[in-house]
Amino acid sequence: MLILDVLSPLLLLSILLPGYGCRAADIPEDTTSEFSVRLYQRLQAAGGQDNIIFSPLSVAVALGMVELGARGASLEEIRQAVGFSHLLPGVEFSLLQNLTAALLDDDSHYVIRFANSLFLQEGVTFNPEFLHLMKKYFRADVETVDFSESSAVAEQINKWVENHTDSKIRALLSADDFSSVTRLTLVNAVYFRGSWKNQFRPENTRTFSFSRDDGSEVQTLMMYQQGDFYYGEFSDGSQEAGGVYQVLEMPYEGEDMSMMIVLPRQEVPLASLEPIIKAPLLEEWANNVKRQKVEVYLPSIDMHTSHKEKGMHYVFFCVHSPDVEDLYIGKAVQKAYLEVTEEGAEGAVGSGMIALTRTLVLYPQVMADHPFFFIIRNRRTGSILFMGRVMTPEIIDPNDHDFDSM
Repeated sequence: MLILDVLSPLLLLSILLPGYGCRAADIPEDTTSEFSVRLYQRLQAAGGQDNIIFSPLSVAVALGMVELGARGASLEEIRQAVGFSHLLPGVEFSLLQNLTAALLDDDSHYVIRFANSLFLQEGVTFNPEFLHLMKKYFRADVETVDFSESSAVAEQINKWVENHTDSKIRALLSADDFSSVTRLTLVNAVYFRGSWKNQFRPENTRTFSFSRDDGSEVQTLMMYQQGDFYYGEFSDGSQEAGGVYQVLEMPYEGEDMSMMIVLPRQEVPLASLEPIIKAPLLEEWANNVKRQKVEVYLPSIDMHTSHKEKGMHYVFFCVHSPDVEDLYIGKAVQKAYLEVTEEGAEGAVGSGMIALTRTLVLYPQVMADHPFFFIIRNRRTGSILFMGRVMTPEIIDPNDHDFDSM
């Protein structure tokens, strides 16, 4: 979920670097993979040893909404940054519309909600064509508010976000995020829940040590199964990424959506692998993993992360009131949530206090007991719904008396 607040003092676009290049792709395939990787690298550079999760598609859609109201240099900067400069002007809106529609095509196998809303300052006249296109391409709700009543507005927007994310994202904004000069807030929310095509059996979940890159260890719940997945081993041909690393793609029910896990060798820190991650490599992984039987050890994950940065100065030309100056984007905020369980998304955990041991390996074994990179993607379009890394999984306390009741 990404929230853009107009005319506040913050924002996220120092990732829009000069000389940004885009990669040609045919519609309806997603053209924003390079943009997604740049976002990840920006967050990784500032993240230290933190977990990361964000939605590249959500950011692209939010910037698409911004683009509808932009002109001149601001318009071209957005198109170049997101990867639309090779398209005819305006085609990107149909592209984003098709990409989000593709996610909603088959909701019998998973739950996905993709919602957009505009909160407009009451008394300010906005360009009717701007509002029409927002509804046409992004199905955006439009509400008028009084941003001077900042507490009430924050409560109203936070409630909207909660309603569209199954209450997983709460209290995203506060009264301090608005001021008397705020004129427009764009909100984009994404919610996804899917079940694994091959589910983990809760009785196979055990406590296990997870080795973090700083050398410390934590106890976590490790899920286990042996099943048919898409798997491959890759190398960049040098020691930059520590040699050979593993890629595992685990489809959700229906196989349109999947989670791809990229795991370096046990002794190699994830930081050694992250520099080689590029958009063409994401495509190479997807095209070259082969279906085969694999032993999978995957930790339970329960992650919340929030991102807020400075630096965006796009000009909006969507206001018709003569007394209102040009609008500038002032803030971008994204807060994401991810839970991975035996079922695939939300589910109860069964566990015992028995440590796993490595046995004779008859099939490729993916032991995610150390930091790894991941994406959750649409396998038909290549759209990346979520991207991130797990540096620390969900931690458990083996001495907790409530542990046996989990």
